[in-house]
Amino acid sequence: MSLSSEALDQLLATVARFVSERLVPLEEQVAETDHVPDAVIEEMRQLGLFGLSIPEAYGGLGLNMEEEVRVAFELGRTSPAFRSVLGTNNGIGSQGIVMAGSEAQKRHYLPKLASGELIGSFALTEPEAGSDAGSLTTRAVLDGEHFVLNGTKRFITNAPEAGVFTVFARTSDTPGAAGVSAFLVDAGLAGIVIGKNDVKMGQRGAHTADVSFEDCRVPRDALLGAPETGFRTAMKVLDRGRLHISAVCVGVAERLIGDSLRYAMERKQFGKPIVDFQLIQAMLADSQTEAYAARCMVLETARKRDRGEVVSTEAACSKYFASEMVGRVADRAVQIHGGAGYIADYGVERFYRDVRLFRIYEGTSQIQQLVIAKNLIRAAR
Repeated sequence: MSLSSEALDQLLATVARFVSERLVPLEEQVAETDHVPDAVIEEMRQLGLFGLSIPEAYGGLGLNMEEEVRVAFELGRTSPAFRSVLGTNNGIGSQGIVMAGSEAQKRHYLPKLASGELIGSFALTEPEAGSDAGSLTTRAVLDGEHFVLNGTKRFITNAPEAGVFTVFARTSDTPGAAGVSAFLVDAGLAGIVIGKNDVKMGQRGAHTADVSFEDCRVPRDALLGAPETGFRTAMKVLDRGRLHISAVCVGVAERLIGDSLRYAMERKQFGKPIVDFQLIQAMLADSQTEAYAARCMVLETARKRDRGEVVSTEAACSKYFASEMVGRVADRAVQIHGGAGYIADYGVERFYRDVRLFRIYEGTSQIQQLVIAKNLIRAAR
């Protein structure tokens, strides 16, 4: 189900105003304190931003993929930390439940995720299993009416704030991805240890940490989907999440282009604004062209997904191009700002560090290349 054009326009205008009036002025404070103010999080809840992708039947807005990426374009126009607060609830923290959850699981978790009362988290990556997620070693052993979980997850987004984890663990000795199951694990269970917050290059205010499970007893009905289908669920969730991240990359790029253009029009050298110099114009033109191309890719892929088409290749193409694109745009933004771009007085220095992560999480650029190539080869054969 999709919104009327009028309702969508109203939602986009509301989000754009919230970003420009409330979030942008707080960017420096969040970077310094490594904390998004509680009052702002409450405003996000009131606006329904935690439930963008969750079906209306469970308290969300029920946006289709095109509508969601249009909202993500707007959310990308400020520090990624703000989007990260609500991002897992709309993506990897909730979509496994939407796709594979039982009706009881949906009714229990989704309304709380949609309202922001509960923060969801996606526990897939491990110290020795990142891009090769099928090699994970966390185990879940059935013991009566419980599974006993043991293992450690690494770089888990929103782990310090999470109320429920989607945890991927090996439930059989079948090698590779085939032996992996998914579980919904409440954060309050005994045997869960949250590590200290990771100290990251950028995206301060968005928290990641290790999550360890030490003889953690999880009820049998916490199994998400059928046994040993967890990896398949994870890949479906990531396909969708890659489009959302791609849209955020577009929003950040457009923000940086706007900031660079304004600076170039104000900054004078050799007696005139630097925007009048053709080499500055070339950098602006390159950035605008790439950002526009990424926007078109994301929108077209979202529309295909909404039509029910399989978009694994297109989602990987979008994530690969958009995340690499925003890195180039950020680099040009620093160059246009010159020495001012290298110091913290301007936001481009912070964004330069923030956007580096987009090429790594939810599948590195190299993983996207492999997905694209393998899908091409499979189709040709």
